[in-house]
Amino acid sequence: MEEMLTTDATLVSSYIKGDESALSILISRHQQRVYSFIYSKVYDRDVTEDIFQDTFIKVIRTLKRGGYNEEGKFLPWVMRISHNLVIDHFRKNKRMPKFDNTGDFNIFSVLGDPDLNAEKRIIKDQVEEDVRKLIDELPEDQRDVLMMRIYKDMSFKEIAERTDVSINTALGRMRYALINLRKVIEKNNIVLTN
Repeated sequence: MEEMLTTDATLVSSYIKGDESALSILISRHQQRVYSFIYSKVYDRDVTEDIFQDTFIKVIRTLKRGGYNEEGKFLPWVMRISHNLVIDHFRKNKRMPKFDNTGDFNIFSVLGDPDLNAEKRIIKDQVEEDVRKLIDELPEDQRDVLMMRIYKDMSFKEIAERTDVSINTALGRMRYALINLRKVIEKNNIVLTN
């Protein structure tokens, strides 16, 4: 019963300090959700087992080298690792196209594939959710311009009129929004695919 009362953050801290049993508690506490998530993407027990093990190997390595700083958000962090490993699996097996992040930066190109099977649709929905969360992190003026341009398909002239700024200011805000999104994506090693 005491195991259930111990928070993930406390267990992570205990594990980092050398208490190996803390990791066992964390894994048993979250294994069903992580395993189910992976299986819901790959539909193959063997592949799911491999990705599940790789997820926790990565968790252990990150914890041991002191690279964990998610402030009590252990499960979302583990889910992000498993999500990225699932995408890596699909890429290796060429079951979905690689997101091309060269040249002009356009993360929104990942959202526009009309010919999606169920597997790609799940990943597309996850990418859309991830992109929305990233956009929410932007300063309000940049976020507004980006939302009007990408999601409302407004011209920069219309955006400038709506926000009562010059076209150059609207263009600048869009440019900074994209630069800031790129920084967040690179800093957090976020994988966007289509």
